Amino acid sequence: MDNLFGDLRLGTLRFAPRTTRRRTRATALQAAGEYTGRWGWSVVVGTPAPDRSPADARCGCAAPHCAAPGLHTVVGPEVPAGAAVHELRGPCAAGAPLLLPAGRHFDVLDVPAQPGLQALVRLERMGTQVGPVLASPAGRLLFFVAPGTAERLPELLYRMGWDDASLDLACHGRGSYVAAPPTVLGGLGPMRWLRGPSRESAACPPEARLLLGTLAYACHRTRTRTPELAS
Repeated sequence: MDNLFGDLRLGTLRFAPRTTRRRTRATALQAAGEYTGRWGWSVVVGTPAPDRSPADARCGCAAPHCAAPGLHTVVGPEVPAGAAVHELRGPCAAGAPLLLPAGRHFDVLDVPAQPGLQALVRLERMGTQVGPVLASPAGRLLFFVAPGTAERLPELLYRMGWDDASLDLACHGRGSYVAAPPTVLGGLGPMRWLRGPSRESAACPPEARLLLGTLAYACHRTRTRTPELAS
């Protein structure tokens, strides 16, 4: 087990295929058209955040580990799933931050990058079908899972025996937003797809129970090793 959960960095894993990476560097209009038209997700346009220190990814909202820090204080009109590109020209100016509303088409499990990478390697070695995964420049990985997970998270953790553990694991559900590529978090860098969406995973993200045990274990193990690594 130790070998499966060794130290990893983002550079040690492949990112989404090159064609997807080119699209994430495209304009906000092109990206929004893909999210609404190809993947069937709704999109809202956020407010550009001021540049910040790379060590400061905090947001003024009360959510732990906000997935769109500083970008969702004021949001534009929602662009519904299925909207054509010409319908997006007004809302999606070049460089505008794109936000995906959580809680409708998906919820998002949010973990630190290091245990997230460890869990991702383990899950894929076991043959688990992982859905879309975002890498945030704030040092977090965001795993897309079935909607409704945020409300059920305490129950799911209880059933798996992790309810009394101190885990750096959050879930974004209804009322939350996730910054989507090519959005840049001011002063930190761009959001990137580590595992890009597909038609199947966008329409039917995995049930959280398939990923949660491995993610919780990786988060717990990394947390308990921190004092040891620092000594």
